[in-house]
Amino acid sequence: MAANPVPISELTFETIKDPSETLVRCNGRIVSATSGDLQNTVRALIPGTKRVVLDLSNVTYMDSSGLGALVGIYLSAKRQDCELKLINLNQRLKELFRLTRLAAIFEGHEDMLGVTPD
Repeated sequence: MAANPVPISELTFETIKDPSETLVRCNGRIVSATSGDLQNTVRALIPGTKRVVLDLSNVTYMDSSGLGALVGIYLSAKRQDCELKLINLNQRLKELFRLTRLAAIFEGHEDMLGVTPD
């Protein structure tokens, strides 16, 4: 009997740049197999902008590797005087950030999580 194949986790990005910020729409799962791609993609954008906005509306799952990747991106942005903003988090992600007490580091306010851009 053949084992059931494990689905491949995928994470895709759509990047939209304008003079004031760079928006990155994430689609898929942010897990150990994809968190490196997220870090590499966003870190490459930081030198060219003052604000990176990660739209997480189409993120279906995030594990501890994903949380670690976001913290790493936050630290990279902060070192380069760039603002990192997370928007459109679903209830599960909001709860994950609240439980891990990471909500407070993004924008310095828990209420900034899930705010959509103007």
